[in-house]
Amino acid sequence: MNHITRRNFLRTVSLGAYSLANLPLFLSPANTIAHPDNSLLDLAVVKNGTPAQMVRKVVEMLGGMSKFVKKGQSVIVKPNIGWDRRPEQAANTNPEVVVEIIKMCQEAGASKVTVFDRSATVAQRAYKNSGIEVAAEKAGAKVRHVLENRFKTLPIPQGQAIKSWEFYKDILEADVFINVPIAKHHSLCKATLAMKNLMGVIGGNRGQLHNGFPEKITDINTIIKPQLTILDAVRILTRNGPQGGSLDDVKTMNTIIAGTNTIAVDAFGATLFGLKPIELDFLRSANRRGLGEIDLSKLKIKEVLI
Repeated sequence: MNHITRRNFLRTVSLGAYSLANLPLFLSPANTIAHPDNSLLDLAVVKNGTPAQMVRKVVEMLGGMSKFVKKGQSVIVKPNIGWDRRPEQAANTNPEVVVEIIKMCQEAGASKVTVFDRSATVAQRAYKNSGIEVAAEKAGAKVRHVLENRFKTLPIPQGQAIKSWEFYKDILEADVFINVPIAKHHSLCKATLAMKNLMGVIGGNRGQLHNGFPEKITDINTIIKPQLTILDAVRILTRNGPQGGSLDDVKTMNTIIAGTNTIAVDAFGATLFGLKPIELDFLRSANRRGLGEIDLSKLKIKEVLI
């Protein structure tokens, strides 16, 4: 990534030339936790502030947004906008979290910040009622609905359960990708966090991933590796996920977790639900395949109360 952007890579290399040997040109090595220069933390955790305060603080703890976004770069901010739910129902990413990330990207000199998700319900309603569409546009981001003709089938060289899938071109062509999931209960896999949030950047019949989900979502995560993951746990959905609906299922945590490795972020996220990372099948799969560390005792984690 220091020498070639996703956009330039895709312009100069045809799909037929993709191979395992080529992947490191645009993806971080699968067996390491990538760090920005001079950053010593694996995970930054901030609690008890406003969403904006907590987001700003976790990014500063990791070295600041300028470590991830350079002047003139295009940025994708990918929240969860999957459901026709209000912010207080905790089914979608908190719009205040999304707004602060947009602002920080702009401050770092981003040429364009785009926000999108492939919704699980009617996108127009999910975008509107989540509060994200209006808030993100007001902050200066381009909010886009997913277009079916914008998917491209890519091989998955490290795939064990799936060997190819459709990925959204905007993700492949952006200079920087920031993954912004919300922490929620999920009836299929106990919790949906950052790894599963990538379901919103793939096409095809996503229901096919539910059978053998741990390996399949790990396969997806071998291709798409965000430079930064910010987990929204301002409110978490503790039951009846991923859609929820009842405020009785929502717990206020006032917590934001951030890191450069998706799997490490999810490992900490599991603890929000009283789970050990090893209890989540998809985390065991990702760890076994070298995508990230899930033993929190081996990670350098700093927690701050505001």
